[in-house]
Amino acid sequence: MEEHDLKRLEKYAATDPELKALWEEHMLYEKQIEKLKAKPYRTPAEEQELKALKKQKLEGKTRLHVMLDNYEK
Repeated sequence: MEEHDLKRLEKYAATDPELKALWEEHMLYEKQIEKLKAKPYRTPAEEQELKALKKQKLEGKTRLHVMLDNYEK
């Protein structure tokens, strides 16, 4: 995420538990993705898991941006 978005996230997450939960979920997906990417070889099941995690992370990031944009309105 960009620096501007991170600052907005810090500002609003303190008072919005849903926003905070989305951010924590986003970071969890990021850690899981990095762990799978670090493997020198991935099984087909791990490749599918990686693809699903990336999709979930992207969906969560989209929801985060929508929530942050709504705060700015």
